Amino acid sequence: MTMRTVPITPAGGCADTPVLRERGQREVFCGLTGIIWLHRKIQDAFFLVVGSRTCAHLIQSAAGVMIFAEPRFATAIIDERDLAGLADANAELDRVVARLLERRPDIRLLFLVGSCPSEVIKLDLSRAAARLSERHAPAVRVLNYSGSGIETTFTQGEDACLAALVPSLPRDDAPALMVVGALADVVEDQFRRLFAEMGLSPVHFLPARRAAEMPPVGAGTRYLLAQPFLADTARALETRGAQRIAAPFPLGAKGTTAWLQAAAEAFRIPGGRVHNVISPGRARAEMALAPHRAALAGRSVFFFPDSQLEIPLARFLSRELGLQLTEVGTPYLHRQHLAEELAWLPEGCQLSEGQDVERQLDRCRQARPDIVVCGLGLANPLEAEGFTTKWAIELVFTPIQGYEQAGDLAALFSRPLQRRALLAA
Repeated sequence: MTMRTVPITPAGGCADTPVLRERGQREVFCGLTGIIWLHRKIQDAFFLVVGSRTCAHLIQSAAGVMIFAEPRFATAIIDERDLAGLADANAELDRVVARLLERRPDIRLLFLVGSCPSEVIKLDLSRAAARLSERHAPAVRVLNYSGSGIETTFTQGEDACLAALVPSLPRDDAPALMVVGALADVVEDQFRRLFAEMGLSPVHFLPARRAAEMPPVGAGTRYLLAQPFLADTARALETRGAQRIAAPFPLGAKGTTAWLQAAAEAFRIPGGRVHNVISPGRARAEMALAPHRAALAGRSVFFFPDSQLEIPLARFLSRELGLQLTEVGTPYLHRQHLAEELAWLPEGCQLSEGQDVERQLDRCRQARPDIVVCGLGLANPLEAEGFTTKWAIELVFTPIQGYEQAGDLAALFSRPLQRRALLAA
C-alpha cells in the first residue's frame, strides 16, 4: 500500500516573493499575555510578574476574573520607593517569593517574568532567579524570562518562557520526537494517540503538563514545531543538539497531514502504516471543512500582524477553504521555519513584515476585504466602518491544531460573515 502524501514544492508559492517591511506604530499586545495560556498548561507552575500596576491591570483584564479557582499568576508591583532605591528590591522580591511559596506549597516551577528590561526596573531577574532557585531547591525551581512589551510581542512571551526552560532540561541522546509549543490538552492527547498508533516512540511535549515531566533533549532529539513563533526556543534546542523536522504547521486537513508525515519520515515509519493511521482523521477533517468551504470560497481576507500565526492561517484559508488573500501581515517572518508554508501560499501573495498601522489601515480600506483578522485595538473601529473582523487573539486561545479541530478553525472565519449577513437582513 502506498501513502497519499501532501506535496510540498519549496521553490513555488511565495518562497521568493518580495516582502513589504514596515517599521512604524504598532498595535499589538506585549509578551506578558502568554502567561494566560501557559499557566493553565503547566499545572504546577506559577508566573510572578515583576512590574508596575499597569502590568497587573493588563494581566487581570486579559485573563478575566477567576471566581472558582485561584489563578497561578500574580504581580510583584514595583513602586516609586523601589525605583528610587529607597528599598532593597532583591530583599523585597525574596520576601514576596517566600510568602508565595508558603501559601502555595503545590508550586514546583516559578517563573519570574520581567515586565520591563532590567535597566528600567533596576533589578537583575536572572541573578534573582538563580539565587532563589538555590535557596528553594529541590522543591522549587526558579527561572526567569522577559515579557516586556519593549522586547517581546504577543506570542513571543511563550517563546521566551520555553527558551528559558531548555537549558534546565535533562540530557538524553537517545532518539526521540519532541513536539514544541503549548497545545490544548485535548489536542496533545489526540496527537499522542496518532503517534502511538504509527509506532513512533518515545514522543515528548514541551512544555509538559507538570514541572517534573519536562522532556529530555540531546543529540538524538528531533523536534517538530507546533507553533510558528518559537524561534528562540528552536535555537536553544539546537544548542542542546536537537534537530528540527521541517514541516508546515498542523492547521487543517492538509497541514496536519503533512506535519504528521514529516515526523513519520524522520523516524522511518512505513508509509502504509502512516496512511492507515491518519486516513480516518483526515477524512473527518475534510468532511467538517466542506460546509465552511461552500460559505467562504471566493471571499477575501486581510491579515494585520499580531500573533505570527498569520502565514499558516493564510495558507489554510487559501488552500483548504478557497479564500483570496489581499495581504498577509506578520510581526516577524522566519523564512526557515515557514518555508513549507510560504511554498503553499498562492503565487504573488502580498506579504508584509512588521507594522505601520496607519499605512496598513489605508491598504485595508482600499482593498475592502470580506473579513479582516486583527487585534482587539483595531477590531471595533473597523467594525464601525462596516468591516467584518476576527480577533487574532481568539486564534491563539482556541484549540485549532489537528484533524478534529479543523472544522472549528474554519468556523472561526465563517461565523463572523454569517453574523454580518444576519444583521444586514
